[in-house]
Amino acid sequence: MQDRVINESLEELEEGMKDRYLIFTVDNQYYGIEIKYVIEIVGLLPITYLPHQRDYIRGIVNLRGKIIPVIDARIRLGKVYKEYQERTCIIVVSINGFQVGIIVDYVNEVAIIKEEEITSLPEVERQDDKRFVKGVANSSGRLILLLDCEKFVSPEKIEL
Repeated sequence: MQDRVINESLEELEEGMKDRYLIFTVDNQYYGIEIKYVIEIVGLLPITYLPHQRDYIRGIVNLRGKIIPVIDARIRLGKVYKEYQERTCIIVVSINGFQVGIIVDYVNEVAIIKEEEITSLPEVERQDDKRFVKGVANSSGRLILLLDCEKFVSPEKIEL
């Protein structure tokens, strides 16, 4: 009986998160990830460099006693590194129990974007970024690139 109640509660929770995206900005461009992956948003923490990692993996941080890797969204998106500012923050996400921090310029909002509002990217030239961009939404007069969080973070490519 208790398992059924828990399963029903989880289904209700998942239904409540459907179509919700956390919108953030990197280099004046809007991006979104499904809210179901987001654990929390924290201010920038001291980052400990890890040698021999991909360039977008900035290192590790201590988040209340838990050590998690952090990636720089700007570098992951193929943009030039820029010093962190006052509004720079870390979005902590969980991919199948693996927690990773994503450093972004700032977080804008949680937006509801219905599936019918999402279009696929035009077929121009195959870019590396396209492999983790799953679509684009036009919301409130702005284009938002929606990222496939699992491909964007790529936990299998982070070796601690």
